[in-house]
Amino acid sequence: MTKVAFRKDKQDGEIVAVFPETNDGTNTYTSYAHYGQHSACCGAWVVESTRPAKPEEYAELLAELRAIGYDDLQIVSRTKWVKYM
Repeated sequence: MTKVAFRKDKQDGEIVAVFPETNDGTNTYTSYAHYGQHSACCGAWVVESTRPAKPEEYAELLAELRAIGYDDLQIVSRTKWVKYM
């Protein structure tokens, strides 16, 4: 199973999928968004600039992830984000 947390940016409302088990030891995580697709994001941004997204907010992004091959997703709402190292 691939754990994923859907987050909503507090400023622009963009929904982002963050994969919490991809922390590389530098507080950087793999993320995925409609625009930009796969990229890196830092734990401080996740903690300070986003909030958990509601199912109706992330439904479209979840469908997109499944369409590109993520068929084993485990959606998590709570996890320990590494904010600073």
